[in-house]
Amino acid sequence: MKNFLKIAGVAAIFALISACATSSPDITGDGSGNTGETTGPTGPVPGSQADLEESAGHRVFFGFNEYSLTSQAQQTLARQAAWLQEYPEARIMIAGNCDERGTREYNLALGARRAEAARSYLMGQGVDPARITTVSYGKERPLDPRSTDDAWSLNRNSTTTIQAVGS
Repeated sequence: MKNFLKIAGVAAIFALISACATSSPDITGDGSGNTGETTGPTGPVPGSQADLEESAGHRVFFGFNEYSLTSQAQQTLARQAAWLQEYPEARIMIAGNCDERGTREYNLALGARRAEAARSYLMGQGVDPARITTVSYGKERPLDPRSTDDAWSLNRNSTTTIQAVGS
């Protein structure tokens, strides 16, 4: 009887391991089979955050104390708009960010203007404003925590992330 229980236990463990290794849950619950994974065997899953980042870019940068869009930022946002037209079910959030200099309140306001500048540009390219939300993190979420010119330049950005796919 002991041997039977040991064998049954080992068989159950292998069954569980093989079940976990061969299937991914449908995390959307919509029956689409979307597992939330962003890369497949040939690259990013179409319509995923990784696809947005690779195909269009997800971040634009600003000058010190600026919220006007550079020509490079406009090119990135134009690619984002085209990507969003290709995936009309995608909803995005644009986060405005600042470097560490300035007060918390000032940087929250500047981050909001940066996010709004990106949002306005996307709307001008035909993206439905209902698909876009904005937030300002001010200086609270730096990409680079160092106090250098390079770090400050990197931290002055707006970042686009996919919030939802579908209605």
